[in-house]
Amino acid sequence: MLGETLKVQDMNVILRYFGKLSRRQELSQVFDWMQQNQKINVASYSSYVKLMGNSLSSVEALEMYKSIKDRSTKINVSVCNALLSCLVKNGKSESSLKLFTQMKRDGLVPDVVTYSTLLAGCAKVKDGYCKALELVQELMSNGLLMDSVTYGSLLSVCASHKECNEAEKYFQKMKAEGQSPNVYHCSSLLNAYSVDGNYEKAEALIEEMRSAGLVLNKVVYTTLLKVYVKGGLFEKSKELLKELEAFGYAKDEMPFCLLMDGLVKSGHLLEAKSVFDEMMGKHVKTDGYSYSIMISAFCRSGLLEDAKKLASEFEEKYDKYDVVILNAMLSAYCRAGEIENIMSMMKKMDDSAISPDWNTFNILIRYFCKEKLYLLAYRTMEDMHRKGHQPEEGLCSSLIYHLGKTDAHSEAFSVYNMLRYSKRTISKSLHEKILHILIAGRLLKDAYVVVKDNAGFISRPAIKRFAVNFMRSGNVNLINDVMKAMHSSGHKIDQWIVNFQNERQSRWPA
Repeated sequence: MLGETLKVQDMNVILRYFGKLSRRQELSQVFDWMQQNQKINVASYSSYVKLMGNSLSSVEALEMYKSIKDRSTKINVSVCNALLSCLVKNGKSESSLKLFTQMKRDGLVPDVVTYSTLLAGCAKVKDGYCKALELVQELMSNGLLMDSVTYGSLLSVCASHKECNEAEKYFQKMKAEGQSPNVYHCSSLLNAYSVDGNYEKAEALIEEMRSAGLVLNKVVYTTLLKVYVKGGLFEKSKELLKELEAFGYAKDEMPFCLLMDGLVKSGHLLEAKSVFDEMMGKHVKTDGYSYSIMISAFCRSGLLEDAKKLASEFEEKYDKYDVVILNAMLSAYCRAGEIENIMSMMKKMDDSAISPDWNTFNILIRYFCKEKLYLLAYRTMEDMHRKGHQPEEGLCSSLIYHLGKTDAHSEAFSVYNMLRYSKRTISKSLHEKILHILIAGRLLKDAYVVVKDNAGFISRPAIKRFAVNFMRSGNVNLINDVMKAMHSSGHKIDQWIVNFQNERQSRWPA
């Protein structure tokens, strides 16, 4: 009875009440009731998506949006902005851009918030800078003006995609329009300077911030540290790290990791280890990233005992893992050839429900190849492919060769197809390599497909070898196709092959 007397506005108040208390379950239940009883309006949808925050998955948000029957509600800018923001926050920026296109077709009139939301997502997608420029151009053609938030998102995109000059251009444009940059704008520009370690411009920007009365926060100091490290100014980096500690900005491992990583990449392994030891001595909170940096560095330098020691130390001290630290430890054990520890790491990955990434598969496949466990390497590569990771061509080529040598011809062809159907151009020599393997394995129908599709990349002797074997197999129906493929690719057909073909066809007419 109470539900019948409450109006939509009352229900929206209840929604916001549960949202402020972070009581997501009750919030969801109230919203479901509102939908079922048609006590819902534009504010209900936008509030629900915003209040649910990260608790609302992109799938749930899209299902909710599709359930909206009223056209005016579906293209309401507040509702659309809330949904697009949900997708971006859930890492579905590509989906948000596609949905935005559909929304416009349906009649959405986007506002500045719409574009700021989508621009923020462009920082994390491939070709994000180009997509950001398209959005900015569209925004301006619609008669909208860029505000502080829009500029902030655009600067972040420039920094993420290493467009330092463009970041500077938009920063100056923003000031020319009378907008005062805030700490977020400046930290994004600093991040752009960190790409090539342009410390002179970074220091000039810091002075500009101080003159404008902006308070330098943890993000600004940490980003400046990135600039110094990238520029190879390690003494300045150490001094700045001390400042970070004095301000209480170095209670976690990230600033130390920035310096350690830079030192390692510059070949200063002992200095990096010294920073690591200093960090450990100060009991700085770690999530394992510092360990992964040092373990990987020791592995690359051939110091396997040091790598194993750190890996064991991490296992003893901490009962939490992520894919980065597990990969570092896995790499150490693979290089040392310790199969028991390798299996232990893989079990930890399963027990912790951590999904292997591209690097995990790469480490394991290389190890199995080194140990001549080629079929196990093949099965691992199959799993890698199923999970959407593309193996690198060099590793595939090596595995194809070894599978062929061990008479695993069909498995070699399967690896070839993984590369063939990937969205990239593969080496021309690989077509001939797999052709020889298929001929050796008498997989002539598969060899026929390789020749038919890639005859122009295969040498004349290899084509001739295939033609002879194929004709001897007696598959008369496809022989003409083979000869056409040879002819169209510019290969001269020997007269004796023609005679051989005619003789076969006279014995076994098609």
